[in-house]
Amino acid sequence: MIFPALLGPLGLPEVLIILFIVILLFGPKKLPQLGKSIGETVKELRKAQERDDDEEEVVEEVARKPKKTKSAKTKKGNSTKKKA
Repeated sequence: MIFPALLGPLGLPEVLIILFIVILLFGPKKLPQLGKSIGETVKELRKAQERDDDEEEVVEEVARKPKKTKSAKTKKGNSTKKKA
């Protein structure tokens, strides 16, 4: 719920009053459209949140991997260059 600490727990009478006010404001014909648009909005927000969480996991994985450094020193017998 929105600001549950400020509102406190909503009981059945409070929910019915809110529903009645919504019906008065929007009318019974607009309620299905309103519900659909709210549902789509919530769905998109969840998708965006999941994408953000996935990106954070990738960044954490990259940060955890040790960086490979190449050593400039090579042993005389183990040179990687071919002699002609």
